[in-house]
Amino acid sequence: MPGTQQALIGEMIGADFFRRDPLRCARDLVGCELIWGRCRGGVVETEAYNAIGDEACHCFARPSTRAFVERNQAGAAYIYLNYGVHWMLNVLVKGTENGFVLIRALQPMRGIALMKRRRGVDDERRLCSGPGKLTQALDITIRHHEMNLCVNERFCFRKIADSVEVVADRRIGIRVSADLPWRFTSRDNQHVSIRPKVSSGLKD
Repeated sequence: MPGTQQALIGEMIGADFFRRDPLRCARDLVGCELIWGRCRGGVVETEAYNAIGDEACHCFARPSTRAFVERNQAGAAYIYLNYGVHWMLNVLVKGTENGFVLIRALQPMRGIALMKRRRGVDDERRLCSGPGKLTQALDITIRHHEMNLCVNERFCFRKIADSVEVVADRRIGIRVSADLPWRFTSRDNQHVSIRPKVSSGLKD
């Protein structure tokens, strides 16, 4: 079926990966690697947002976000300023359902010294343990908005694990549709923003 192609280990993840639905993409990105210039990190936490019926998704109340979905292809970066303080990195999903995957936390892998300088902290567990922290560590800003993350090997996702145990939990930091278990974390990973309250994992 179209939109179900999976990257092989070591390959850059292409647009087909994001032509599915937000939940599957959010879960499957856990265990992949985000490459951003001189820095790299393993994705250990994501959240899914659905364009239809999800009050926490920007599409629910922002015409500009709905226009973004219309004019961009799957795999585009959707970046916004949260509460006027922190940039948030999201990836556009357009497939069986439209929506976004918010990249919430990374486990630093390369460019760690540069991340430490940008963040002003030395503890590796605090470098990218939150969506605002990781954008600061990687120097992600509005200038990267609408960037295609499926064509440039310097700014992309890459498959690095055959399978990973994933824990599904409620999304955090939102006031509406907060009961949906659409946050996905790598089980027992110390680099997540907040440890999940549930202990059961999902394994491919």
